[in-house]
Parts: sequence; structure tokens; C-alpha cells
Amino acid sequence: MQKNILRALTETGFIVFLFYSNLLMGEYTQTGAARGRGLLWALNDIFTATNLVIALIAALIGYLVVEFVRDRL
Repeated sequence: MQKNILRALTETGFIVFLFYSNLLMGEYTQTGAARGRGLLWALNDIFTATNLVIALIAALIGYLVVEFVRDRL
């Protein structure tokens, strides 16, 4: 039971990490405002409640899809 919970937390945490790293990279593209405003502004811009909810929903969906595929194989 603990092994399954640890695996679920690890997999969802990785998906959340990828989501936020993608947002941070997007702040530094040619159209992103972080190039002129700096890293702290970019971090403040991406760590919002809305983005957290989106990240957690995406992580849950991703975890469920991976588990579904894992059970099928």
C-alpha cells in the first residue's frame, strides 16, 4: 500500500514539475515578459492558485492514464 502511494506521489509530482518548468520556460521566450522583469517576477507570475489547480488535474489525469496503460500491458 505504501509503495503504491509513494509511486503515485512520485509520478504526479514529476508531472507537476514538468508543468511548472514548461510555464517558466514560456516566460523566457521572445514574447515572454520575464526577459525584462527577471526571475522573481516570472516565479511570482507562474505560481498561482489557478496554475496549481491545472497542474494537479493534469497530474491526476496523467497518472490515471499511465496506470491504465500499465495494467493493460
